Amino acid sequence: MNVEIINTGSELMLGFVLNTHQQWLCRQLADLGHPVSRQVAVPDTGAAIQTAVKEALARTELIIVTGGLGPTSDDLTRDLIAKLFEKKLHYDATVLQNIETFFAKRGRPMPPNTAVQALVPEGALVLANAHGTAPGLVLEFVPPTSNANAPGLLVMLPGPPRELRPMFANQVVPLLRKKFPLTAGFVCHTFKTTGLGESLIQDEIAQPLKQLTDAGLEIGYCARVGEVDVRLVASGSRAEQIVTDAGTIVRSRIGRHIFSEGGETLETVVVRLLTERRQTLALAESCTGGHIANRITNVPGASAVLWAGLVTYSNESKQNLLGVRAETLAAHGAVSEPTAREMAEGARRISGADYALSVTGIAGPAGGTEAKPVGTVFIALASVDGAKVLQSVNGYDRETFKFVTSQQALEMLRRTILLSAATTKD
Repeated sequence: MNVEIINTGSELMLGFVLNTHQQWLCRQLADLGHPVSRQVAVPDTGAAIQTAVKEALARTELIIVTGGLGPTSDDLTRDLIAKLFEKKLHYDATVLQNIETFFAKRGRPMPPNTAVQALVPEGALVLANAHGTAPGLVLEFVPPTSNANAPGLLVMLPGPPRELRPMFANQVVPLLRKKFPLTAGFVCHTFKTTGLGESLIQDEIAQPLKQLTDAGLEIGYCARVGEVDVRLVASGSRAEQIVTDAGTIVRSRIGRHIFSEGGETLETVVVRLLTERRQTLALAESCTGGHIANRITNVPGASAVLWAGLVTYSNESKQNLLGVRAETLAAHGAVSEPTAREMAEGARRISGADYALSVTGIAGPAGGTEAKPVGTVFIALASVDGAKVLQSVNGYDRETFKFVTSQQALEMLRRTILLSAATTKD
């Protein structure tokens, strides 16, 4: 089946907004067994939207259009597609009531133009919006591979991710499973890794997997800052067995670098591991400026494990809040192994947490020396077993430096927790 995504929005074309829909929807659809064959982004103009939809209708069985369902003058998707399908628009009383309730719950007056979102094309299936005012809409059409028993679907979704994602997961996914059941086996499994580049990962697993790739296994690599996803895909009657066998090989070759097989972020994994063990964490950050704490607190339930996060950016704060010795700073400097060690030990001492992470480094672009170039960072982890320090050189821009450093710190913590658990079990 051909699947196309059409993302509308002039802000996408001007570069003011990152098109996260492309990645997220493609991943969701691939996991359902319906990989996307084409995706385009077009501006908020009638000609561009209509042309993109017309072309997709001529070659596709499933079309997903994002954006353009709101109340403003540049929200044209609903009206243009209704005209294209020769469908009249009518006010849906249930949708209008939902919009009125949305504003009433927030104690805000409902702007009159907001009611336009209750206009629904004749015959359209309405997808309720639990997080906003614009409903999703679904229209059937005769696909190019005409089959009266399997009409094509055009799905219109609101643009904001916080509205689109739950709507897709809770309403569109069940609809797709019902309308487009898989006729052949399809399995897609993803390993999320950190600490190895994609070329090194390929060197480790490509040859051991050759027999399975010859049998139909597809291997994909997706590299991002600090992470590489390894994707195993197979179709047909043996798909599940092929991916299972391949997974066993991948784990045996790069297992210690795999932090998730269910799509979890590294910080989610760390919070889960700490929660399961009823352990706590304290943070002492310098060069990352609270970025580790930000990632941890993005995870629901983090309050059960995070004691505190201290941003000790100055030498004075390192001394006064964490107990770093003046002699240590004078002899070794703020960016050093002894300082990182004392920062972590101090954070654990004052908090009583099971673990304490500290980071100190040179984010740049200035401040580096021959001995300590820009990007130099020391990461320390203190626990009941003492403190250990990791040194790295992360020569990136400041924002990337902060993320990579936080990734290394969280991975250091993850491995330590797992090692401690394994040692205790033995």
